[in-house]
Amino acid sequence: MRLFAIALSGLALVACNSGDDEQASGPGPYLPGGVAAFEAYVGKQDKPVVVNKWASWCGPCRHEFPFFESQARKRRGEVAFVGVNSQDSRSDARNFLEEHSVPYRHFEDPDQEIAASFNGVQGFPVTAYYGADGKREYVHIGGYANEEQLAEDIDRYAR
Repeated sequence: MRLFAIALSGLALVACNSGDDEQASGPGPYLPGGVAAFEAYVGKQDKPVVVNKWASWCGPCRHEFPFFESQARKRRGEVAFVGVNSQDSRSDARNFLEEHSVPYRHFEDPDQEIAASFNGVQGFPVTAYYGADGKREYVHIGGYANEEQLAEDIDRYAR
């Protein structure tokens, strides 16, 4: 019963941060909750969702981050984006996010529990694509070399 109450509380908190504009302007870069809150967030978007697992210490993550920023701005209202910051120090991650102003929020995932929920523990970075129905469509392991490759995968899998 206690676990149910915690999950329900996390779901309620996530519900307060569901719109695109709210994501970018809410309190801080992080959405509250763990796996249950993440899954609830993805499931209630009513549009495709692109999930980017990253860490501030990851070179390929740093390389591709501007591609996600650009695509999120171009596809605002059509596709939801969310970050999953895994195995990172909170201060390093916050500093990284101050340098890179992506227009979406993130979940903290210190033990890769959220990443495991979408089969994303194999490396860094990882991008998961969900359809508008909340069903996972594809998981891309590794970084994107350029924005065009990311855009192609969004077109292919985020439907």
